[in-house]
Amino acid sequence: MKRRSSKLLAIAAGMTLSAPALLEAGEPPRVPLSQVVDTQLASDHETADSQHRVEAMDDETHALLERYKELTSEAESMNSYSAQLEQQVASQGEEIASTKQQLTEIEQTTREVIPLMESMIDRLDRFIALDIPFLMEERTKRMETLKSVMERADVTTSEKYRRIVEAYQIEMDYGRTLETYEGQLVGDPSARTVQFLRIGRVALLYQSLDGSETGYWDTGKRSWVVDNDYRNAVKRGIAVALKQGAPDLLIAPVSAPREFSS
Repeated sequence: MKRRSSKLLAIAAGMTLSAPALLEAGEPPRVPLSQVVDTQLASDHETADSQHRVEAMDDETHALLERYKELTSEAESMNSYSAQLEQQVASQGEEIASTKQQLTEIEQTTREVIPLMESMIDRLDRFIALDIPFLMEERTKRMETLKSVMERADVTTSEKYRRIVEAYQIEMDYGRTLETYEGQLVGDPSARTVQFLRIGRVALLYQSLDGSETGYWDTGKRSWVVDNDYRNAVKRGIAVALKQGAPDLLIAPVSAPREFSS
């Protein structure tokens, strides 16, 4: 009892006891303020670091979400584009099949058309040979060109056919026109140059350049016949063809029509 009273008196007197004395008395140890502050600061720093990490993870998560949305949108766009491409490929496949079919038909048509075109050229060539002999050099050259074109592989079938039809059209036009031109008198021993007058394809007359001789082509005899009775008619016809005179009624020898056999 005396010892405990002594301790109480010592505390009341303001005496400081050592740490071992406090521990022995069962009292908690005192922590220095600086240590408490350091601990609090360390805790604050750790909390701040944790907050920064959380914010960084949040930003990263947001960026990943935006990237996911972007990739999802691109995927949808690619799927739509892929579907369109599939439709285009299917359509192109149908067009290719159609084109192949057309090529097959064209090849077959070509095999059928080429003999027809050759026959048309042959008929036109024989027609010119039997026709009145006007512009023979020009017409013969046109036929030779047609025959040459038919042998060329670089000329399409449609172009060959177009040229044949064009030649037929030119020959048809001869039957509706009045024409005069200079040329050599075929079959004449001296190969004289004369002035020809073609009236459609029903009459072909000539007159020497000095006007001294007039004649016509006799279709039946297949030769030239001198007949100066047509001198004035030929002069008027030449003037009309050259548009130097008004249209007038012309008297010309016309051969009787003949049947043409193929």
